[in-house]
Amino acid sequence: MLAVLARRDGSHHAALPRAAAPAYVARKYRERAQHDARRYQIHFSGGGDASHGYDAPDLRVFVFALFFIFGGITSLNDIIIPKMKELFTLDHATAMLVQSAFFLAYALFSIPAAAIVRKAGYMRTASIGLVTMTAGCLLFIPAAGQASFGMFLFALFVLGAGITVVQVVANPLISALGHPKSASSRLTFAQAFNSLGTTIFPYVGSALILGGLATVDSSKLTGAALDAYRTESSRTVVHTYIGLAIALLIVAAVVWTRRNRLNEEQDQTGSIFHAFTLLKRPRFAMGTACIFLYVGAEVAVGSLIVNYLMQPSVMGLSDVAAGKHVPFYWGGALVGRFIGAYVLNKVSPGKVLAGVATGTLALILISANTEGAMSGWALLAIGLMNAVMFPTIFSLASEGLGKRAAEGSGVIATAIVGGAIIPYLTGMLADKSGSLHFALLLPAICYALILAYGLYARKPVVEAVA
Repeated sequence: MLAVLARRDGSHHAALPRAAAPAYVARKYRERAQHDARRYQIHFSGGGDASHGYDAPDLRVFVFALFFIFGGITSLNDIIIPKMKELFTLDHATAMLVQSAFFLAYALFSIPAAAIVRKAGYMRTASIGLVTMTAGCLLFIPAAGQASFGMFLFALFVLGAGITVVQVVANPLISALGHPKSASSRLTFAQAFNSLGTTIFPYVGSALILGGLATVDSSKLTGAALDAYRTESSRTVVHTYIGLAIALLIVAAVVWTRRNRLNEEQDQTGSIFHAFTLLKRPRFAMGTACIFLYVGAEVAVGSLIVNYLMQPSVMGLSDVAAGKHVPFYWGGALVGRFIGAYVLNKVSPGKVLAGVATGTLALILISANTEGAMSGWALLAIGLMNAVMFPTIFSLASEGLGKRAAEGSGVIATAIVGGAIIPYLTGMLADKSGSLHFALLLPAICYALILAYGLYARKPVVEAVA
């Protein structure tokens, strides 16, 4: 998988008879992969070969666990936001700085993380990311002690930095652990564990962080009673993140024992910003832009759900009842990723991406132009269509990067900052128009561009970047 197809020989497969072309391409792929495995000395410890990837079930389990961990911890922000809003008497915009601080880490640390992978390798870098996440969790202790919202934001920023490092490692690594042809399917299956984390952690977090305190109305407390409530609430938050810190340290130690499991060779040329030269490749540049659009659209739709379902013209639910419908959105992504892992073994990833993007556009049109339950459930069903988008876009953009895969992962991860920008613009559109239905126009534009990319990238890359 990590072997690169480094040189062009001017072959034109389109001139071959249709029946002969697949065999010819496969033979050329094997020959080039074997040539480059010798040239770049890219190999793993143990068995396996360069052209067919490396079969390492133990490392796949490790990567699945990473996806579960960083997905779950990220979803805890949804629990932290209302808790911070209550503890520090914040308005909605200020409380949303929790997400801004967290997603800012993707913009600032993705490229440095890729540089660390180039120097230290995947497994050591994963350990560094897990230790950084541990530090972020432990910073909740002084934040609670000082009762400082700014300190809580800093802790979340450090936690986000660690998650960024882990994600930069996990995406290309799971793509490398198997045959190149099944990379999209494998990454989609791994993303399902990310969705599993986002489904489980909020429920557990609600019990641990909110729990019985959720029944207390702090607006009715004063003086010593209010101080005692704030102290107890901060303590439950801290205890939760201390538990996470202990678990993360254990995982980091296990990963460190496997630091020599892979003997990969990374591209060492160029500066830390050398990765941006990959943007000269149209397929990669457009894929990176689509990650920005996808994450932004997904977060925007998810952020609208509660208020959307509360509208009298939709379902007219209370905020609590509407909130209980949110798991249907993320649960759809969970189910869709397991289904997608199978489908992507049968159908071209580009065609699958174009298909689900078309489905998403149809659901947005239905939701925006209907009323009642149909409008609400159409919006929630977008989660099912979203399921395979991130891993499929990532795989299509990264196809053919070879030993520059880690650099590519860093650039792509930077684009996740779309989750901090497009939702804000969608909110502005809703405020200006006075209609949440009309605000769906911006996510619809994002999905339309993703559809175009799926059609563009439906043909696989035969030759790779040197």
